[in-house]
Amino acid sequence: MNQTLNYPTNEQGHLTIAGLDATALARQYGTPVVVYNIELVRERARKFKETFEKNNVKAQVAYASKAFSSIAIYEVMKEEGLSLDVVSAGELYTALHAKFPASKIHFHGNNKSMEELVMAFDAEIGCIVVDNFYEIELVKQLAEERKQEISILLRVTPGIEAHTHDYITTGQQDSKFGFDLNNGQADDAFEAVAHHPYVNLLGLHCHIGSQIFETQGFVAAAEKLLTKMQNWSESQNYSCTVLNLGGGFGIRYTEEDAPLAPEKYVEEMIKAISRLSSESAYQMPEIWIEPGRSLVGDAGTTLYTIGSQKTVPDVRHYIAVDGGMSDNIRPALYQARYDARVANRMNADATQLVTVAGKCCESGDKLIEDITLPEVEAGDILAIFSTGAYGYAMASNYNRLTRPAVVFVENGKARLVIKRESLEDLVRNDLSLYGEVEGQ
Repeated sequence: MNQTLNYPTNEQGHLTIAGLDATALARQYGTPVVVYNIELVRERARKFKETFEKNNVKAQVAYASKAFSSIAIYEVMKEEGLSLDVVSAGELYTALHAKFPASKIHFHGNNKSMEELVMAFDAEIGCIVVDNFYEIELVKQLAEERKQEISILLRVTPGIEAHTHDYITTGQQDSKFGFDLNNGQADDAFEAVAHHPYVNLLGLHCHIGSQIFETQGFVAAAEKLLTKMQNWSESQNYSCTVLNLGGGFGIRYTEEDAPLAPEKYVEEMIKAISRLSSESAYQMPEIWIEPGRSLVGDAGTTLYTIGSQKTVPDVRHYIAVDGGMSDNIRPALYQARYDARVANRMNADATQLVTVAGKCCESGDKLIEDITLPEVEAGDILAIFSTGAYGYAMASNYNRLTRPAVVFVENGKARLVIKRESLEDLVRNDLSLYGEVEGQ
């Protein structure tokens, strides 16, 4: 990988994040630490929203919070006027704790429990994205017992394969998600809910994949979903009012990635749905989208301290950092690629081909294979970029490592928003065979 991507620096030749010295942040908060440029998050959120607004299109932009969930990020999305997707009781609880407007929360997931659905009903959230027939029965049961109205979308699989990794492609037929649009399942689901006295079917939802760099897949999905909605209008006299095309908008991880601007995805969706609605004389639906990675992914940078090194002659040179697959499992899980720099020596010549290894006891714990960096020393700060999505969100305590701190940077100020886990946190829920452990 050559190094043509440019990153901001200060007079000391240090990496800066939203104007602040990354090495100073590492000293202040310790490493590993995930630093978010919140100015960039807000800019992206506004680009998505403003594109709908300038085209006078009714829409909801919902942050897909599985990318990164915390009270502070929910507060940012609330301030920007976004809606919110959650996929568990934990994410819903966090959102409510952040005082996110319940009417703008959408609940996803392929195996929602009765307890989670009760929590959603109690909170009077805006929408449940129903994923299967089992869930239909649970939702109907709750609505009838409580005599409480609830709005839903039906998640469907349109059979559209996005250009992405197999593990993160969710719109094709062989998927654990949703009702198949091609084999009649979606029609059966419609029949089960369309005229229920307490269930308000708003429309259809799909998600065709992740890290998508083109718009054709979204256009094809919109055509299939809109055609189905038109069919129901003609045959069942039922008009759906919402078309949700999900998320999956790509970001740049390395120089090989070429994502579109947020507004480009939205503009092409609007054009397609407007044209299709016009051609079919179907009232143009409200458009919902669900950006997650594209809001927070490349706004996040993880800072590590470099420790040991190992050279395997004529094979590989390893440099090890004080984190790894415990705070970013994506490289081990599906060979995700990243770019990195030595944050305290940004202007030094990159002369050494290295592999960045983590400290977990797994030979596969490699954060980056084969990147050219300056010759490093123990104590140098390594910055790995675009770690804002599915890094902290998928972090674990493997090897009893503590999860990192998270810091937001905005307007020249840094704010700690998630504390680093302590060793005490690791044993907080442990119970001894012999009674209370000293200190608990």
